[in-house]
Amino acid sequence: MSIDIATNASASALRSPGTGVGTGTVAETGAGTGAAVGRRGIGVVPAPALMLVGMVSTQVGAAFAKQLFGTVGPATVTLMRLGFSAIVLLLWWRPSVRLDRRTAGAVAALGVAIAGMNICFYLAMARMPVGVALTVGMAGPLTVAGLSSRRAGDRLWIVLAASGIALLGRQGGAAGLGGLLIALVCAVFWGSYVPLSARVGAVLPGGGLALAMAFGTLCSLPAGLAEGAGTLARPEVLAFGFGVAMLSSLVPYTCEMETLRRVSKLVFGVLLSLEPAIGALTALVVLRETLSAAQVAGLVAVVAASIGVIRGSRRAPAPEPDPDPDSALSPAPALTATLTEGNRKS
Repeated sequence: MSIDIATNASASALRSPGTGVGTGTVAETGAGTGAAVGRRGIGVVPAPALMLVGMVSTQVGAAFAKQLFGTVGPATVTLMRLGFSAIVLLLWWRPSVRLDRRTAGAVAALGVAIAGMNICFYLAMARMPVGVALTVGMAGPLTVAGLSSRRAGDRLWIVLAASGIALLGRQGGAAGLGGLLIALVCAVFWGSYVPLSARVGAVLPGGGLALAMAFGTLCSLPAGLAEGAGTLARPEVLAFGFGVAMLSSLVPYTCEMETLRRVSKLVFGVLLSLEPAIGALTALVVLRETLSAAQVAGLVAVVAASIGVIRGSRRAPAPEPDPDPDSALSPAPALTATLTEGNRKS
Protein backbone atom coordinates (compact mmCIF):
# COMPACT_ATOMS: atom_id res chain seq x y z
CA MET A 1 0.00 0.00 0.00
CA SER A 2 1.63 3.13 -1.06
CA ILE A 3 0.88 6.52 -2.52
CA ASP A 4 0.08 7.08 -6.13
CA ILE A 5 -0.68 9.95 -8.42
CA ALA A 6 -3.15 9.96 -11.30
CA THR A 7 -2.90 11.95 -14.48
CA ASN A 8 -6.41 13.39 -14.24
CA ALA A 9 -9.17 13.95 -11.72
CA SER A 10 -11.27 11.03 -12.93
CA ALA A 11 -8.54 8.61 -11.88
CA SER A 12 -7.56 10.51 -8.78
CA ALA A 13 -8.06 7.97 -6.02
CA LEU A 14 -4.70 6.27 -6.27
CA ARG A 15 -3.11 4.29 -3.49
CA SER A 16 -2.90 2.77 0.07
CA PRO A 17 -2.90 0.31 3.47
CA GLY A 18 -2.18 2.67 1.45
CA THR A 19 -1.93 5.96 2.38
CA GLY A 20 -2.71 8.15 -0.50
CA VAL A 21 -5.28 10.19 -2.22
CA GLY A 22 -5.36 11.02 -5.89
CA THR A 23 -3.76 14.12 -7.25
CA GLY A 24 -3.86 16.12 -10.40
CA THR A 25 -1.04 16.49 -12.86
CA VAL A 26 2.32 17.31 -11.37
CA ALA A 27 2.52 20.43 -13.49
CA GLU A 28 -0.31 21.93 -11.47
CA THR A 29 1.97 22.55 -8.51
CA GLY A 30 5.37 23.93 -7.75
CA ALA A 31 6.59 20.37 -7.47
CA GLY A 32 6.37 19.97 -11.24
CA THR A 33 9.93 21.09 -11.91
CA GLY A 34 11.41 18.69 -9.39
CA ALA A 35 9.31 15.85 -10.71
CA ALA A 36 10.41 16.57 -14.28
CA VAL A 37 14.04 16.45 -13.25
CA GLY A 38 13.50 13.18 -11.41
CA ARG A 39 11.78 11.61 -14.42
CA ARG A 40 14.88 12.08 -16.56
CA GLY A 41 16.79 9.61 -14.43
CA ILE A 42 14.12 6.90 -14.44
CA GLY A 43 12.77 7.58 -17.92
CA VAL A 44 14.99 4.89 -19.42
CA VAL A 45 13.60 2.18 -17.13
CA PRO A 46 10.73 0.16 -18.68
CA ALA A 47 7.34 0.92 -17.13
CA PRO A 48 6.65 -2.67 -15.96
CA ALA A 49 10.06 -2.74 -14.27
CA LEU A 50 9.30 0.53 -12.48
CA MET A 51 5.97 -0.86 -11.37
CA LEU A 52 7.69 -3.97 -10.05
CA VAL A 53 10.22 -1.86 -8.14
CA GLY A 54 7.41 0.15 -6.57
CA MET A 55 5.45 -2.92 -5.48
CA VAL A 56 8.52 -4.70 -4.13
CA SER A 57 9.49 -1.56 -2.23
CA THR A 58 6.02 -1.39 -0.69
CA GLN A 59 6.14 -4.99 0.46
CA VAL A 60 9.72 -4.79 1.71
CA GLY A 61 8.58 -1.82 3.79
CA ALA A 62 5.73 -3.92 5.18
CA ALA A 63 8.09 -6.79 5.97
CA PHE A 64 10.52 -4.45 7.74
CA ALA A 65 7.60 -2.95 9.67
CA LYS A 66 6.67 -6.43 10.87
CA GLN A 67 10.24 -6.99 12.03
CA LEU A 68 9.94 -3.77 14.03
CA PHE A 69 6.97 -5.20 15.95
CA GLY A 70 9.41 -6.88 18.31
CA THR A 71 10.51 -3.44 19.51
CA VAL A 72 7.41 -1.28 19.02
CA GLY A 73 3.80 -2.23 18.38
CA PRO A 74 1.68 -1.79 15.24
CA ALA A 75 0.11 1.48 16.46
CA THR A 76 3.52 3.08 16.97
CA VAL A 77 4.74 1.84 13.59
CA THR A 78 1.62 3.33 12.05
CA LEU A 79 2.33 6.66 13.73
CA MET A 80 5.89 6.74 12.38
CA ARG A 81 4.83 5.60 8.92
CA LEU A 82 2.11 8.24 8.58
CA GLY A 83 4.07 10.95 10.38
CA PHE A 84 7.21 10.73 8.28
CA SER A 85 5.18 10.37 5.07
CA ALA A 86 3.11 13.44 5.99
CA ILE A 87 6.24 15.51 6.62
CA VAL A 88 7.72 14.60 3.24
CA LEU A 89 4.45 15.25 1.39
CA LEU A 90 3.82 18.56 3.14
CA LEU A 91 7.29 19.73 2.17
CA TRP A 92 6.76 18.47 -1.39
CA TRP A 93 3.29 19.92 -2.08
CA ARG A 94 3.24 22.86 0.38
CA PRO A 95 -0.59 22.89 0.45
CA SER A 96 -2.70 25.75 1.73
CA VAL A 97 -4.59 25.09 4.95
CA ARG A 98 -7.33 27.56 4.04
CA LEU A 99 -10.15 25.17 3.22
CA ASP A 100 -13.89 25.60 3.18
CA ARG A 101 -15.87 23.53 5.65
CA ARG A 102 -16.94 20.91 3.11
CA THR A 103 -13.44 20.34 1.77
CA ALA A 104 -11.96 20.25 5.27
CA GLY A 105 -14.52 17.63 6.26
CA ALA A 106 -13.65 15.48 3.24
CA VAL A 107 -9.92 15.75 3.98
CA ALA A 108 -10.53 14.81 7.63
CA ALA A 109 -12.66 11.80 6.64
CA LEU A 110 -9.96 10.65 4.25
CA GLY A 111 -7.35 11.03 7.00
CA VAL A 112 -9.46 8.81 9.27
CA ALA A 113 -9.71 6.19 6.51
CA ILE A 114 -5.95 6.31 5.91
CA ALA A 115 -5.16 5.94 9.60
CA GLY A 116 -7.74 3.19 10.06
CA MET A 117 -6.63 1.02 7.19
CA ASN A 118 -2.95 1.39 8.06
CA ILE A 119 -3.29 0.47 11.72
CA CYS A 120 -5.69 -2.38 10.92
CA PHE A 121 -3.32 -3.67 8.25
CA TYR A 122 -0.40 -3.69 10.69
CA LEU A 123 -2.52 -5.26 13.44
CA ALA A 124 -3.63 -7.99 11.04
CA MET A 125 -0.09 -8.44 9.75
CA ALA A 126 1.10 -9.05 13.31
CA ARG A 127 -1.30 -12.02 13.50
CA MET A 128 -1.08 -13.54 10.02
CA PRO A 129 1.24 -13.65 6.98
CA VAL A 130 1.73 -10.38 5.13
CA GLY A 131 0.33 -11.77 1.87
CA VAL A 132 -2.84 -12.93 3.59
CA ALA A 133 -3.45 -9.59 5.35
CA LEU A 134 -2.87 -7.67 2.13
CA THR A 135 -5.15 -9.90 0.08
CA VAL A 136 -8.05 -9.73 2.55
CA GLY A 137 -7.67 -5.95 2.78
CA MET A 138 -7.79 -5.65 -1.00
CA ALA A 139 -11.28 -7.18 -0.92
CA GLY A 140 -12.63 -3.79 0.18
CA PRO A 141 -11.96 -1.80 -3.01
CA LEU A 142 -12.64 -4.92 -5.07
CA THR A 143 -16.13 -5.20 -3.57
CA VAL A 144 -16.81 -1.48 -4.07
CA ALA A 145 -15.75 -1.71 -7.71
CA GLY A 146 -17.78 -4.86 -8.34
CA LEU A 147 -20.95 -3.52 -6.73
CA SER A 148 -20.57 -0.22 -8.60
CA SER A 149 -20.48 -2.01 -11.95
CA ARG A 150 -23.59 -2.39 -14.09
CA ARG A 151 -22.37 -5.75 -15.37
CA ALA A 152 -23.88 -8.79 -13.66
CA GLY A 153 -20.74 -10.76 -14.38
CA ASP A 154 -18.75 -8.56 -12.02
CA ARG A 155 -20.86 -9.85 -9.12
CA LEU A 156 -19.48 -13.30 -9.87
CA TRP A 157 -15.96 -11.97 -9.44
CA ILE A 158 -16.97 -10.82 -5.95
CA VAL A 159 -18.16 -14.35 -5.18
CA LEU A 160 -14.80 -15.68 -6.35
CA ALA A 161 -12.98 -13.14 -4.16
CA ALA A 162 -15.16 -14.07 -1.16
CA SER A 163 -14.29 -17.73 -1.72
CA GLY A 164 -10.63 -16.81 -1.81
CA ILE A 165 -10.92 -14.91 1.46
CA ALA A 166 -12.61 -17.92 3.04
CA LEU A 167 -9.63 -20.04 2.06
CA LEU A 168 -7.23 -17.40 3.38
CA GLY A 169 -9.04 -17.39 6.71
CA ARG A 170 -8.28 -21.03 7.35
CA GLN A 171 -5.54 -20.22 9.86
CA GLY A 172 -6.90 -22.23 12.77
CA GLY A 173 -7.21 -21.02 16.34
CA ALA A 174 -8.43 -17.78 17.87
CA ALA A 175 -5.38 -15.84 16.67
CA GLY A 176 -6.19 -16.67 13.06
CA LEU A 177 -9.83 -15.63 13.43
CA GLY A 178 -8.86 -12.39 15.18
CA GLY A 179 -6.39 -11.52 12.45
CA LEU A 180 -8.98 -12.24 9.77
CA LEU A 181 -11.56 -10.00 11.44
CA ILE A 182 -9.06 -7.15 11.76
CA ALA A 183 -8.08 -7.58 8.09
CA LEU A 184 -11.77 -7.37 7.16
CA VAL A 185 -12.04 -4.10 9.10
CA CYS A 186 -9.04 -2.93 7.08
CA ALA A 187 -10.98 -3.89 3.94
CA VAL A 188 -13.89 -1.70 5.08
CA PHE A 189 -11.58 1.29 5.60
CA TRP A 190 -9.90 0.57 2.26
CA GLY A 191 -13.27 0.41 0.52
CA SER A 192 -14.44 3.69 2.08
CA TYR A 193 -11.22 5.20 0.78
CA VAL A 194 -12.62 4.96 -2.78
CA PRO A 195 -15.28 7.73 -2.66
CA LEU A 196 -13.33 9.80 -0.14
CA SER A 197 -10.18 9.89 -2.24
CA ALA A 198 -12.22 10.63 -5.36
CA ARG A 199 -13.82 13.61 -3.66
CA VAL A 200 -10.63 15.07 -2.21
CA GLY A 201 -8.60 14.37 -5.35
CA ALA A 202 -11.14 16.22 -7.47
CA VAL A 203 -11.31 19.40 -5.40
CA LEU A 204 -7.80 19.54 -3.93
CA PRO A 205 -5.21 17.92 -6.22
CA GLY A 206 -1.87 17.08 -4.67
CA GLY A 207 -2.21 18.98 -1.45
CA GLY A 208 -5.19 16.91 -0.35
CA LEU A 209 -2.94 13.90 0.10
CA ALA A 210 -0.51 15.78 2.30
CA LEU A 211 -3.25 17.28 4.47
CA ALA A 212 -5.09 13.96 4.80
CA MET A 213 -1.87 12.23 5.80
CA ALA A 214 -1.25 14.91 8.41
CA PHE A 215 -4.74 14.46 9.83
CA GLY A 216 -4.28 10.69 9.77
CA THR A 217 -1.10 11.16 11.79
CA LEU A 218 -3.07 13.12 14.41
CA CYS A 219 -5.66 10.33 14.52
CA SER A 220 -2.98 7.70 15.15
CA LEU A 221 -1.10 9.84 17.67
CA PRO A 222 -2.95 8.77 20.89
CA ALA A 223 -2.66 5.02 20.22
CA GLY A 224 0.90 5.32 18.93
CA LEU A 225 2.12 7.27 21.95
CA ALA A 226 0.24 5.09 24.41
CA GLU A 227 1.79 1.98 22.94
CA GLY A 228 5.39 3.12 22.53
CA ALA A 229 6.08 6.69 23.63
CA GLY A 230 9.35 5.66 25.26
CA THR A 231 10.69 3.87 22.20
CA LEU A 232 10.12 6.94 20.02
CA ALA A 233 13.00 8.63 21.86
CA ARG A 234 15.42 6.04 20.49
CA PRO A 235 17.20 7.27 17.33
CA GLU A 236 17.51 3.76 15.86
CA VAL A 237 13.75 3.22 16.12
CA LEU A 238 13.03 6.55 14.43
CA ALA A 239 15.54 5.76 11.70
CA PHE A 240 13.93 2.38 11.11
CA GLY A 241 10.48 3.99 11.07
CA PHE A 242 11.65 6.60 8.56
CA GLY A 243 12.99 3.82 6.35
CA VAL A 244 9.66 2.00 6.49
CA ALA A 245 7.83 5.20 5.54
CA MET A 246 10.08 5.88 2.57
CA LEU A 247 10.00 2.28 1.31
CA SER A 248 6.23 2.14 1.68
CA SER A 249 5.47 5.63 0.38
CA LEU A 250 8.12 7.70 -1.40
CA VAL A 251 9.69 5.01 -3.61
CA PRO A 252 6.37 3.51 -4.77
CA TYR A 253 4.94 7.01 -5.24
CA THR A 254 7.78 7.95 -7.60
CA CYS A 255 7.74 4.67 -9.54
CA GLU A 256 4.00 4.54 -10.00
CA MET A 257 3.73 8.21 -10.93
CA GLU A 258 6.12 7.57 -13.79
CA THR A 259 4.41 4.30 -14.76
CA LEU A 260 1.02 6.03 -15.03
CA ARG A 261 2.50 8.43 -17.57
CA ARG A 262 3.36 5.57 -19.90
CA VAL A 263 0.68 2.89 -19.62
CA SER A 264 -3.12 2.76 -19.66
CA LYS A 265 -5.12 2.52 -16.46
CA LEU A 266 -6.09 -1.03 -17.48
CA VAL A 267 -2.46 -2.16 -17.68
CA PHE A 268 -1.66 -0.34 -14.46
CA GLY A 269 -4.58 -1.96 -12.67
CA VAL A 270 -3.72 -5.46 -13.84
CA LEU A 271 -0.10 -5.02 -12.77
CA LEU A 272 -1.26 -3.68 -9.42
CA SER A 273 -3.51 -6.69 -8.91
CA LEU A 274 -0.38 -8.80 -8.63
CA GLU A 275 0.69 -7.03 -5.44
CA PRO A 276 -0.69 -9.65 -3.00
CA ALA A 277 1.41 -12.29 -4.72
CA ILE A 278 4.45 -10.03 -4.58
CA GLY A 279 3.72 -9.37 -0.91
CA ALA A 280 3.62 -13.10 -0.20
CA LEU A 281 6.89 -13.71 -2.06
CA THR A 282 8.60 -10.78 -0.33
CA ALA A 283 7.48 -12.06 3.07
CA LEU A 284 8.81 -15.49 2.16
CA VAL A 285 12.26 -14.04 1.39
CA VAL A 286 12.48 -11.45 4.18
CA LEU A 287 10.44 -13.06 6.97
CA ARG A 288 10.50 -16.73 5.93
CA GLU A 289 6.69 -16.73 5.96
CA THR A 290 5.07 -19.62 4.12
CA LEU A 291 1.48 -20.13 3.03
CA SER A 292 -0.53 -23.33 2.99
CA ALA A 293 -1.89 -24.71 -0.27
CA ALA A 294 -5.37 -23.42 0.66
CA GLN A 295 -4.02 -19.93 1.33
CA VAL A 296 -2.16 -19.87 -1.98
CA ALA A 297 -5.39 -20.87 -3.73
CA GLY A 298 -7.24 -18.10 -1.91
CA LEU A 299 -4.64 -15.51 -2.90
CA VAL A 300 -4.84 -16.60 -6.54
CA ALA A 301 -8.65 -16.39 -6.42
CA VAL A 302 -8.61 -12.79 -5.15
CA VAL A 303 -5.98 -11.72 -7.69
CA ALA A 304 -7.99 -13.35 -10.50
CA ALA A 305 -11.15 -11.61 -9.31
CA SER A 306 -9.35 -8.27 -9.25
CA ILE A 307 -8.09 -8.69 -12.81
CA GLY A 308 -11.53 -9.87 -13.91
CA VAL A 309 -13.28 -6.78 -12.54
CA ILE A 310 -10.74 -4.45 -14.13
CA ARG A 311 -10.96 -6.09 -17.55
CA GLY A 312 -14.76 -6.32 -17.34
CA SER A 313 -15.02 -2.64 -16.44
CA ARG A 314 -13.03 -1.76 -19.54
CA ARG A 315 -15.62 -3.49 -21.73
CA ALA A 316 -18.53 -1.80 -19.97
CA PRO A 317 -20.11 1.32 -21.52
CA ALA A 318 -18.44 4.50 -20.38
CA PRO A 319 -20.53 6.45 -17.85
CA GLU A 320 -21.87 9.88 -18.71
CA PRO A 321 -19.54 12.71 -17.67
CA ASP A 322 -20.47 14.11 -14.27
CA PRO A 323 -19.54 17.72 -13.65
CA ASP A 324 -19.96 17.23 -9.89
CA PRO A 325 -16.47 16.93 -8.37
CA ASP A 326 -17.95 15.00 -5.46
CA SER A 327 -19.07 12.10 -7.68
CA ALA A 328 -17.46 8.69 -7.13
CA LEU A 329 -15.11 7.02 -9.57
CA SER A 330 -16.29 4.59 -12.21
CA PRO A 331 -15.48 0.92 -11.40
CA ALA A 332 -12.23 0.50 -13.30
CA PRO A 333 -10.45 3.67 -12.10
CA ALA A 334 -11.82 3.11 -8.60
CA LEU A 335 -10.36 -0.35 -8.31
CA THR A 336 -7.11 0.66 -9.97
CA ALA A 337 -6.91 3.64 -7.66
CA THR A 338 -7.35 1.80 -4.40
CA LEU A 339 -5.58 -1.51 -4.90
CA THR A 340 -2.39 0.31 -4.01
CA GLU A 341 -1.64 1.48 -0.11
CA GLY A 342 -1.94 1.92 1.93
CA ASN A 343 -1.35 0.42 3.30
CA ARG A 344 -0.43 0.51 -0.70
CA LYS A 345 -0.21 -1.37 2.91
CA SER A 346 1.17 -0.78 2.97
